[in-house]
Amino acid sequence: MSLSTLQLFSVCVLIWGSTWIAITFQLGSVAPEMSVGYRFLLASAVLFVYCRWRRLPLAFGAKQHVDFLMLGASMFCVSYLLVYYAETFIVSGMVAVGYSASPMINMFASRMFFGTKMTARIAIAAFLGVAGIVCVFWPEFGKLSVSRNAALGAALTVLSVLASSAGSMVATRNQKLGHGTWSSMAWGMFYGGALALLIGMAHGRSFTFLFTGAYAVSLVYLALFGSIMTFGCYLTLLERIGAAKSAYIGVMVPIVALVISYFFEKFAWGWLTTTGVVLSVVGNIVMLRPARNAT
Repeated sequence: MSLSTLQLFSVCVLIWGSTWIAITFQLGSVAPEMSVGYRFLLASAVLFVYCRWRRLPLAFGAKQHVDFLMLGASMFCVSYLLVYYAETFIVSGMVAVGYSASPMINMFASRMFFGTKMTARIAIAAFLGVAGIVCVFWPEFGKLSVSRNAALGAALTVLSVLASSAGSMVATRNQKLGHGTWSSMAWGMFYGGALALLIGMAHGRSFTFLFTGAYAVSLVYLALFGSIMTFGCYLTLLERIGAAKSAYIGVMVPIVALVISYFFEKFAWGWLTTTGVVLSVVGNIVMLRPARNAT
């Protein structure tokens, strides 16, 4: 069954909105490199089984494997390592804020690498989204100026967003080359997970695993839902509506994270919060509204 654009978008927003908190259960005794490696190697193993069951192609030449390696390094390794490290310095909501800039970054990157037309509607929607997220988390920005760790966390978040945008550009290129979504994800996540473990080993990290319910459940959730399901939907969106519009997921995800934080972490909801949510939702409507056919 083929999902509509709105359904694909909703799956990404709702699940990724919860993964910011799930990631916090991965932090602590296990090094971020190892947690990222475990997550994507588990996801890739499931995807290989799925591709074999569906009889999707898994045998590729060296040139195609280079494409998959580039996808894994950018989208499933570097960007996530930076996210995990960022969340050791600042709260997960602040990391989510950084991703609200994804639409603008992807819009300019798509223009630069693929000549994608930049429309006023996408620009307005992106601006509304970023403005909304800034309003929501404005009280948190004051903490960045008084904490060196917070400033480091913010810098890591910026680098993570740039790496994620690079991953979207690689994914778009791979789609234009005809690589199938599921096969590309299987190999990309395998390379991303393996590369994360290699980086961890290079830094002297040990292959530790936290045998607790919270760590194991969060790992499975992040691998199956936060990786396989969401990236399957995201890459389908990428092919269907382009990188700039798909990146608006990064604006709506913090709103979901905010609601979860309100119920589970007692987030203080004020008038700026309401204003920010309204701006983001309006931007979302502008972004996803079908363009009227020219007459």
